[in-house]
Amino acid sequence: MKRSLAGRIWPNATALVLAAGFVFPVYWMFNTAFKPTRDIISEDPVWFPFHGTFAHFATAVGAPHFWTLAGNSAVVTVLAVVLSLVIALCGAFALTRMRFRGRRGILLTFMVAQMAPWEVMVISVYLIVRDADMLNSLLPLTFFYMLMVLPFTLLTLRGYVAAVPRELEESAMVDGCTRRQAFLKVVLPLLAPGLMATSLFGFITAWNEFPLVLVLNKEPDAGTLPLWLSQFQSQFGDDWGATMAAASLFAVPILLLFLFLQRKAVGGLTSGAVKG
Repeated sequence: MKRSLAGRIWPNATALVLAAGFVFPVYWMFNTAFKPTRDIISEDPVWFPFHGTFAHFATAVGAPHFWTLAGNSAVVTVLAVVLSLVIALCGAFALTRMRFRGRRGILLTFMVAQMAPWEVMVISVYLIVRDADMLNSLLPLTFFYMLMVLPFTLLTLRGYVAAVPRELEESAMVDGCTRRQAFLKVVLPLLAPGLMATSLFGFITAWNEFPLVLVLNKEPDAGTLPLWLSQFQSQFGDDWGATMAAASLFAVPILLLFLFLQRKAVGGLTSGAVKG
């Protein structure tokens, strides 16, 4: 019994320590955002801001171009995620359900694209966009964000589509459904956890992306929130409260989306990883 109890305590204690290490920086960011300036610069750390203030958030929201860049980030991220989901879903279904020449080559191409770091292609992307005279535009940014998340989305959805038995589609087609109707009415609802998992990953990737927007969109009102956040400290000097409030505002959409999709996202990632 003692060995069994010790075997449960140590893994749980280790998990708690690791979790605390990951959560503490996020807690301290929100903590600093709500603390008055006197508590931020105090030599004694204030662990709980009992007399919190929203003044730092007002400063961050009132910064130049905040709402414009927040809208740009939302538009670019949502469009990139939706486009990648539609394309990846069609591609995953074709690669799983159909047999054609070059299928393995396509899979290998997407795996290599998933492993390649996008930072090494920034110069090439910049030259392409510059020659097309589309710098400081949201359209190329959306397109390249979509390409950035597409390999992972397709590979994950392929594993999830493979987990759906073919017999379900065949039964629906026997009952009178076309192949398209069988996919939409039978297969697609079963793919909801996988779609949520991949959409969460795509949203985080596109929302946090910085190098491309730094190179392609340099106009003050043509960037996204990561670019605005990188310039925030230079605008407000050593106003750590406003800086942490800006970082908190940037992190809130991801935290809310993760909390909303947490259960189904984890199930979708594991199912897509081990099947197909």
